[in-house]
Amino acid sequence: MPLKELPKEDRLKLMSFVCSFAWADLEIQDGERDMVRKLVSQLGLEEDEASQVEEWLKVPPRAEDLDPNDIPIEHRQLFLNIALQMVGADGVVDSAEMENLSLLEQLLR
Repeated sequence: MPLKELPKEDRLKLMSFVCSFAWADLEIQDGERDMVRKLVSQLGLEEDEASQVEEWLKVPPRAEDLDPNDIPIEHRQLFLNIALQMVGADGVVDSAEMENLSLLEQLLR
């Protein structure tokens, strides 16, 4: 599914998960920031949505706002694939990032 075809609420949900993965090692690297901004463009986010994502690059999304059960079944594999890409975006795979990815995968299965 092309990213632009995701429903509006799912696009922002995806970006909140992506940003949370970028924060897994407690800092955002340039490669992660670049990937987030590339996804914002690919998703065709509106200005207010893009501004929200930029805020998540400064301060991570709140954990209580990240419920994997809110991800529609038909989009779960896409979310996992993009989360996996984010884990490797900075060229370093941190153990916390892999733990988060594994947990997300378990919760989505």
